[in-house]
Amino acid sequence: AAAAGIAVPRRGLAELAVSWHEAVSAARAATAETRFGRVADWRAIGPYRLLTSLPRSADAAPDHAVRTLLTPPHSELARTAEVFLDCAGQAGRTAAELGIHRQTLYYRLSRVHQLTGLDLNDGEDRLLLHMALKAARL
Repeated sequence: AAAAGIAVPRRGLAELAVSWHEAVSAARAATAETRFGRVADWRAIGPYRLLTSLPRSADAAPDHAVRTLLTPPHSELARTAEVFLDCAGQAGRTAAELGIHRQTLYYRLSRVHQLTGLDLNDGEDRLLLHMALKAARL
């Protein structure tokens, strides 16, 4: 699907490269995240501003801790983890968003921990997991 990005408005050719980067980054975010729609504004893409600025490489593999979680057999666990992190770790809100029982959520989160070794009670582990899941869609 085609997507477009909108940069921050600027004046003059001196800022063209920055505007181009923002527009391309916003378009990449729009292809990765359906909530942005087909046209994404640079100012609204949140963490994708950072993720799209990282160099892309065909050889780049996801972080070792999340590699297994990102394989097709575990796609539902990856989605569960991402929604949980998007919901700021609120179990009730996450379960409602996913349409599952809270106990199912807790089971899935324990599986995420088993597969990744990441502790969802640790801020840095949560950040690593969240960014790896977002980056995997770019």
